[in-house]
Amino acid sequence: MAVISDVHGNVTALRAVLADIEACGIERVVNLGDVVGKGPRGAEAVKLCREACEATVRGNWDTFISAKERQPWEHGQWVRDSLGDNEIAWLAGLPGTHELVMSGRRIRLFHASQTSEFHRVHVHHTHEQFRGMFTNTDFTGDFSAGRQEPGATPDVVGYGDIHSAYLEVDEGLTLFNAGAVGNHLDAPTAPYAVLEGRLDTAEPAPFSVSFRRVPYDIEAEVAVAHELGMPEADAYALELRDGVFRGSAKKPD
Repeated sequence: MAVISDVHGNVTALRAVLADIEACGIERVVNLGDVVGKGPRGAEAVKLCREACEATVRGNWDTFISAKERQPWEHGQWVRDSLGDNEIAWLAGLPGTHELVMSGRRIRLFHASQTSEFHRVHVHHTHEQFRGMFTNTDFTGDFSAGRQEPGATPDVVGYGDIHSAYLEVDEGLTLFNAGAVGNHLDAPTAPYAVLEGRLDTAEPAPFSVSFRRVPYDIEAEVAVAHELGMPEADAYALELRDGVFRGSAKKPD
């Protein structure tokens, strides 16, 4: 199974990643949100994700872009105006979490944390924050995939949001970040995670989490942003080329 995240309207990167997933023979894809924002082709990104992904959870951009017709800054308004009613309705209806069982592991996937799609946990975090990612909250509810005892919690948690892929294993718990397909800040390639094991199987079996990074034509993507007149196209180019986050309280990443 492939886990992608943070496409952010970067269709060039998304197409490259989906082609790589297909070439690897992976048939199931889960998307951890932020389908739109930052990049120029949100509507097409929505279309491709709806076609390719068996499940998509909502990201912070998906939430605030779909929630308000009038956005508080120019780029956000441009992103919102580029979407049709159908795309906006789909973004607004996305669930907060997705759960599955693989090789006896209970796996929970969400965009940012167990608290909400807006509360992020960075690569460098406390042990308390690490353990918290595996707890049940009002946002997640109890673990529900497969036949679970009341109060069951996940063994494996995957998320996106921070635009940096990593893997951490401690105390029998596995935490991974799938990175950002369309707004990678850790390397100038599009990352995604691969979960290998026996899907929908509660019996223990071999299991692994690995990452693939896919090169794509960054300059072609930057050219599209300029051609479409996207606000902050230069800042977008800097993020894709050099991993330099534009940063602002008004522009959540």
